[in-house]
Amino acid sequence: MIQLQQLCKTYHLKGGDVTALRDVSLHIADGSIYGVIGYSGAGKSTLVRCLNLLEVPDAGAMTLGDSGEITFRDGRAFLAGAVMSSRQQSALRRGIGMIFQHFNLLERSTVFNNIAYPLRHTGRSRRQIEDRVWELLELVGLRDKVDVYPSQLSGGQKQRVAIARALAANPRILLSDEATSALDPDATESILNLLGELNRKLGITIVLITHEMAVIKAVADRVAVMEDGRVVEEGSVYDIFAAPKANITRKFIASASPLGKIDRLIAEGSELVRVQPGNLLVKLIFQKDCVSEHVLTTAARRYGFDLNVVLANVEYLHGNPLGGMIGILSGGKKEIEDGMAFLAQNHVSTEVIRDGRVD
Repeated sequence: MIQLQQLCKTYHLKGGDVTALRDVSLHIADGSIYGVIGYSGAGKSTLVRCLNLLEVPDAGAMTLGDSGEITFRDGRAFLAGAVMSSRQQSALRRGIGMIFQHFNLLERSTVFNNIAYPLRHTGRSRRQIEDRVWELLELVGLRDKVDVYPSQLSGGQKQRVAIARALAANPRILLSDEATSALDPDATESILNLLGELNRKLGITIVLITHEMAVIKAVADRVAVMEDGRVVEEGSVYDIFAAPKANITRKFIASASPLGKIDRLIAEGSELVRVQPGNLLVKLIFQKDCVSEHVLTTAARRYGFDLNVVLANVEYLHGNPLGGMIGILSGGKKEIEDGMAFLAQNHVSTEVIRDGRVD
């Protein structure tokens, strides 16, 4: 379990103070994959550095597994009421692995030596280190690259080496700071699949820091959306995609959904989204059970409205279907209003994008 309570962090720079974290509180369950998403400057990278005490928060509290509650005051970390020593902080970091956007590999060392590096000063014998490295190479699918140098590897292979190195000391937590941002789509998918597999096999808790909602959608169980140092929205990935509340969350979801093309169609003045007087351009979201039901057909027949579909999509998030549709509703005012009320009663959320009744 990772428990964060009202973490605050301000950097005092020559050009003025920059507040990176503002009362951030999160609960991350053991063995989960937890996403933290935000644009550049949102505070997400500062948050991940605070998790392993590479940065010390100015205030707040944190619990990492069985570490006990660590409190922060005036830029110092306290454990059991006493200032944490360097040795205590190092011991905490050993239980946390970290992977980065640019891999941070030793370019003059082989794959074997890159993975073995964090094990050199842990008291393990040469044989124990060798056995552990081969175990990790098997885990990340790189046994045939043991004597290869980083310059001879693809981006995805480099990240696999970095993941193996991060797992060398059997950490309970793996932090991923934009680990797929420098990869092409195929390599990104491969790394995300690997992280999901490691989560299932090892039961390791993974915290994904990213600015890409597609990454969150692919593997995360829950997600926190950050903006200006604050968590503006938090919940299960399914619930966040089905009913986003914050404007920034809607932007992220639009970037990861075919329905997000609606903004471009509107900006371009496309004929597809031109609304005649009395008509509505609407977004309909069908959750779970109602995806497979004939709710829309029933509503159209019962209330006598028409729907001209502009965009539509159905996908599965954690085994549950989520359907979306954007289209133009036409018909009489009462028929449309009654039809939309019927849809809402049957768990179809409706959002009016353009209202021809008032334009």
